[in-house]
Amino acid sequence: MLTTPILDPADAYALWAPSYPARAHNPVMLAEERAMLGLLPHDMGGRNVLDAGCGTGRYMRHAIRRGAARVAGVDLSPDMLVRAQDELAAPHRHASIELMQGSLDALPVSDAWADLTVCGLAVGHVEQLEPVLAELCRVTQPGGMVLCSDVHPIGHALGWLRDFKAEGRRYAVRHTAHHYSHWHAACAAQGLEIGCVLEPMLDPADIPPGAHFDRVALDVPVALVFQLWRKP
Repeated sequence: MLTTPILDPADAYALWAPSYPARAHNPVMLAEERAMLGLLPHDMGGRNVLDAGCGTGRYMRHAIRRGAARVAGVDLSPDMLVRAQDELAAPHRHASIELMQGSLDALPVSDAWADLTVCGLAVGHVEQLEPVLAELCRVTQPGGMVLCSDVHPIGHALGWLRDFKAEGRRYAVRHTAHHYSHWHAACAAQGLEIGCVLEPMLDPADIPPGAHFDRVALDVPVALVFQLWRKP
């Protein structure tokens, strides 16, 4: 039986970027996105929004559609940033957009730049949670929102992988499970107030006919979503 190579995020996304869809493209991402968008302000007029771990700019597009004044995206992978540039440039020429390479625990963004900071399904790519939350807190204005999601740690316990195909072979991205207790302790240490916690589950309607997947996934949450506030 062939094993799936587990790659560091930089190596994984270098392979994955050319074929990585610019939208929520699987049932887990669809469940996560519904929960995140439900917490995202509907009117972002005049706000600066940072997408940390932006990938192809999925949440940057949502922020632009909701009226954000300026949006910035940071990602570890230069290949994913090229994809983001391609996806954002043409349809959003009117928007103020900046893309930067950097890691979640060392964001190349000035203190308190963002009114709202989003980090979707990227925190698990970093082994230590607290340095990431420290950076997300630093770049967000006092009183501002930090909206984070990650794959639910239940999935890690069940042996699920964040896998993908490239060049005819299956790979997986290294992922660290951060439990609720880790989030609680890290938020307390960084002065982040937990406003809301969601644990979205799969919608059976999102699963393609004939898909092969662990049926347990229908009975457990697949993502962990945190609405956090930087204390004034």
